[in-house]
Amino acid sequence: MTAGSGSVRRGRWPLGGRSTLWLLLAAMVMAAAPAAAVTTGPSPVARAAAGNAAAPPARAPACDPRRASPRPSRVDGPAVQRIRQRGHLIAGVDLNSYLWGARDARSRQPVGFDIDLVRAIARDILGPKATVRFVSMPPSQRISRLQAHQVDVVVRTMSITCERLTEVAFSSVYFETGHQLLVPEGSEIVGFDSKLRGRRVCLSKGSSAADLLSGSGTGAVAVETASHLDCLVELQQGNVDAILTHATLAAGLVAQDPNLQLVGPRLDTSLYGVAMNKDDQDLVRRVNAVLEDYRRGGAGSPWMASYDRWLAPSLGAHPEGPPPAAYAPGS
Repeated sequence: MTAGSGSVRRGRWPLGGRSTLWLLLAAMVMAAAPAAAVTTGPSPVARAAAGNAAAPPARAPACDPRRASPRPSRVDGPAVQRIRQRGHLIAGVDLNSYLWGARDARSRQPVGFDIDLVRAIARDILGPKATVRFVSMPPSQRISRLQAHQVDVVVRTMSITCERLTEVAFSSVYFETGHQLLVPEGSEIVGFDSKLRGRRVCLSKGSSAADLLSGSGTGAVAVETASHLDCLVELQQGNVDAILTHATLAAGLVAQDPNLQLVGPRLDTSLYGVAMNKDDQDLVRRVNAVLEDYRRGGAGSPWMASYDRWLAPSLGAHPEGPPPAAYAPGS
């Protein structure tokens, strides 16, 4: 079974019914992580950006999300120097995505697959005792906070799309997945088809799932929440009929509620990248250099070690290893 391929293995974290996230996290026993500051809530800039409705950005011509990032380099430019002068990396993350980004129940420090990558970036720029300030944010704030330079990087299961490439820069691909429907066991919904007509489907505001659902022609009714974790609550309370999210994120939801299941095939291909401000091209190249090292070694790579720790129990083995790097022609 490969990551994001469909079935989600259950049983490693049995919770006995529709338990809440906090009960799950209270039972988690994880290794302590280095000290880090965590902030939450929308900033004034983000609130202002959310209040100004703008036309969708134009699609980038001849766009290839797999080959949209420049080649790696460790030449220090203004963005890297800015981080060093400040003394810590500011990273936009999600702390409500079990397995990807969440607080450890004992240490209260962020842990997960995305968090491991953030720490690798910080160590490369700032050294082995690097400090990270983690900023938790919903999907709708990712771009506005990058554009306002409130965060240096966003590592938050963020898909590289042609529309987003007109607004922010991305690293090379570090994970591949796709959207699927998540429903309660016994649901009449068995796929992304006409049985969704009139059904309420929950998705995160600002996520790529919104475009997928609106253009599907299924007749489903979109219900937007701040995050997929809020969608889990809505589904448990019977306010929605299904959740549309990445299969990788759904794996964390199934781990929290074993009464849920993925149905139907993967609907598309989503490519995760580290997002940065378009002006910070030296940082983009630096992150790509970090990812080169992070992938190196195949089954023995840091990428695979993180996958095996966080994702393999739910998504299964990943014999293909990390996704290969590809860069913009002529970069």
